[in-house]
Amino acid sequence: MFYIEEINNKKILKSDYLKNLKHCFTTRESVIRSADATLKSQIEQNKSEFCEYFGISTDNLICPTQTHGCNIEIAKIGQRDYQNTDAIILTNKVQAVFLNFADCTPIILYDTKENICAVVHAGWRGTVEKIAQKTIEKMIKEFNSSPSNIVAAIGPTIDECCFEIGEDVYKMLKSSINEQETPFKIKNEKIFANLKKINYIQLLDIGVEKIDLCNYCTSCSNELFFSYRKENGTTNRHSAIVKLV
Repeated sequence: MFYIEEINNKKILKSDYLKNLKHCFTTRESVIRSADATLKSQIEQNKSEFCEYFGISTDNLICPTQTHGCNIEIAKIGQRDYQNTDAIILTNKVQAVFLNFADCTPIILYDTKENICAVVHAGWRGTVEKIAQKTIEKMIKEFNSSPSNIVAAIGPTIDECCFEIGEDVYKMLKSSINEQETPFKIKNEKIFANLKKINYIQLLDIGVEKIDLCNYCTSCSNELFFSYRKENGTTNRHSAIVKLV
C-alpha cells in the first residue's frame, strides 16, 4: 500500500511493499528535477536533503538521460553519465538512482533475495516495448534474479480517466498484453488507456507476484504531482528514487 511521508515537511510517497529498500516517489513539494530556472534554489536544497536522507554524497545521486526508449543500463560506481536510458539497475550500496516523470509510469523493482533493484520509466512507448519486462529479463540474465522474488511498486501515473489516446496507440498498447478484459475504456467515441494496469499485467505475465499499484492519477491529483498533459507541457518532473541498504 502507498502512503505519504515527509522529508523536512515536504511530501514524498512510499510503498510498504518496498520496506526493505530505501526509496520514494517525490511530489511537487520535493521536486529535484526541472528546467524551470526559478526553481533552481529549491531543487538544490531538495537534492541536499535527499542525499542526507539516503546517506550519500551528491556525486552519487545519479539520473540518466531519458528518451522514451527501451535502453536499460546497470549503475556503476564512479559513473554519472547514462545516455539514452529509461531503466537503470542498481547493485551497489554507494549510489542512489532516480528517473523523472510527469504522467508516464514510474516502476520500482526490488529483488528481495539478491538485494538488487531497478527504476523504470514506462511512457506509452516504453510500455509498448515492455520495458519493465525487459528490465526483469536483464536482472535474470545478469544477476540470476527470479521473478517470484521480485517486488514491484507502480507509482503515480496519468490514469484512464484522463489519458486519451488515438487508434494507432491503442492498437500498439493492446498488442503488448494478452488479456481478454483489456485496460481501456471508450467514452463518447474516445479511447482512454490505463498505463498502470497495462504494466501491471506485463509484470504478472513475466512472473512477478507481488505488485503495489498506486491509486493516484497525476492529472486528477495535479496539486500533488506534475502532469505534462494537465499543465500543457510542463518541464517540471516528479521522480522515483532508489537506494540499496
